[in-house]
Amino acid sequence: MDQFDVIVIGSGPGGYVSAIRCAQLGLKTAIIEKYNALGGTCLNVGCIPSKALLDSSEHYYNAVHHFSEHGIDVSKPKVDLKKMIDRKADVVKQTSQGISFLMKKNKITTFIGMGSFVDKNTVRVTDGAGKTTDIGGKHIIIATGSKPSTLPGITIDKKRVITSTEALSLQEIPKHMIVIGGGVIGLELGSVYARLGSKVSVVEFTNSIIGTMDGALGTELLKVLKKQGLEFYLGHKVTEVAAKAKEVTVKAEDLAKDQTIELHGDYVLVSVGRRAYTDGLNLDKAGLTADERGRVLVNDHLQTAVPHIYAIGDVVRGAMLAHKAEEEGVFVAETIAGQHPHINYNLIPGVVYTWPEVAGVGYTEEQLKQAGRKYKSGSFPFKASGRARASMDTDGFIKVLADAENDEILGVHMIGPRVADIIGEAVVAMEYRASAEDISRMSHAHPTFSEALKEACLDATGKRALNM
Repeated sequence: MDQFDVIVIGSGPGGYVSAIRCAQLGLKTAIIEKYNALGGTCLNVGCIPSKALLDSSEHYYNAVHHFSEHGIDVSKPKVDLKKMIDRKADVVKQTSQGISFLMKKNKITTFIGMGSFVDKNTVRVTDGAGKTTDIGGKHIIIATGSKPSTLPGITIDKKRVITSTEALSLQEIPKHMIVIGGGVIGLELGSVYARLGSKVSVVEFTNSIIGTMDGALGTELLKVLKKQGLEFYLGHKVTEVAAKAKEVTVKAEDLAKDQTIELHGDYVLVSVGRRAYTDGLNLDKAGLTADERGRVLVNDHLQTAVPHIYAIGDVVRGAMLAHKAEEEGVFVAETIAGQHPHINYNLIPGVVYTWPEVAGVGYTEEQLKQAGRKYKSGSFPFKASGRARASMDTDGFIKVLADAENDEILGVHMIGPRVADIIGEAVVAMEYRASAEDISRMSHAHPTFSEALKEACLDATGKRALNM
C-alpha cells in the first residue's frame, strides 16, 4: 500500500490548491477525484462554465440592445446555442487540463475514483470499473465540496425540473424559465437565459434577493434586473412543482396576501442553495460524523475530531465560495507543515456575476446596526462616473462604511461595472486596516470605474466628490 504525507479527497479549488501547496512544502501528496476531470464543481459545473455563458450571453445582449447606440450597425443577431455551449465546454476542458498539468508539475499522485475511509489512516479509491486501491496517509484533507439542494416535495428530473448543472448544458433556449430561489446561482443563470430571450420568473421565499449581502445591493439589483425584463415573486413559498413532457407548473403561496399563484413554463431551475457532499466517504470508519446539513465539524485549525484529518471548503461551516475553499486549503497545508497561517473570514469577498456585477466585503450596514456599532457611510453612483457613462454602464453605486470615531473601513459594498475586480482593492485596504481617508488620498487612474471607490471614501470622510 502506497503511503503519503497528505491525501486530499476532492480536486475542486480547495482540494487542488491545497495539494499544490502541500507539495510545494515538501510533502508527498496524493489527490483523489471521483470524476475523470479535475477541478470539482467550480470548474466543471459551477464558477467557470457559468462565467463563460454569462460572457457569451452579455455579448449577444449588447449586440441586440446597445450596438446601435455605439454606431455599430449589424444585421439582427442570432443565437447559436450549441456553439455557445461548445465554447463553454472548451473553456472548462482547457482549465481542467491546466490543473492536471499542475499536478504533474508538482509531482502530486492523482487517483481517479470514489474515495472512502477504510480507517482513520487509510483511504480506498474505487474506480468506475469497481477496482479498488488502498492508500495510507499521515494527514488527510476532506475537500469533497457540495451539491445542489432541493425543497421537500420537489422531484428534480434533470429534464424539465433542473439544477444549475443541467442549466449549463441546455439544448434549447427556454421560452419561460421559472427560477426557484433569488440567490447568486439563480440570478446568474436566470440572467444568462433572460439575455438570450427567455422569459424568466424568479420565485423567492424572503422579501429580498441576494439576502446574505448588504440590503442596498439587493434593492438596487432587483430594480436593474426588472428593467432587464426579469419578473420577481418575492415573499412566495413554493408549494408544488409538477412536470409534464414539455411543461412545468409551479404553485406558490403569497405569504403577505395568503393567496396562491400558478406559473407555467417549460423549465424550472431549482436554486435554493447547496449542501455539503459527504455521501460515500464512510466518515464513521474514520471516527467522524456529519451534522444535519452533511457538514464535517472542525475547530479553528480546520481539524476534525480526529486531529490528523482536516476538512475545508463547502464541506465545513461558512460561505460556500471557491476562494474561501482555496484559502482554507493553503491554511491547512501550511498548518500541517508546522507554519502558523491565518484567515480573516470577514475579509473574504462575495460576488454576484450578473450585469451589473455585485460585490461586497466586511460588515454590512444591517450587521453594524444590529451590533450597535457607530459608523458613517459614504457612497458614489456610477451615473456620476465619466468612465461608466462612456461605456453606458451607469447603474449602481459603491458604498463605504467606516468607523465613526477612527475612520477604519468596516465594509465596502458595490453594484456596478467590473466591481468583481474592484472589490480586491477594498480587501487589500481592509486587510491593512486602512481608513476611508487613506483610500480617498490615493491616486486612481482617470477615467476608471475604480475611481468610484475613491469618491465613496471621500463622501464617507465628509468631503465632496472631486471627479465626474
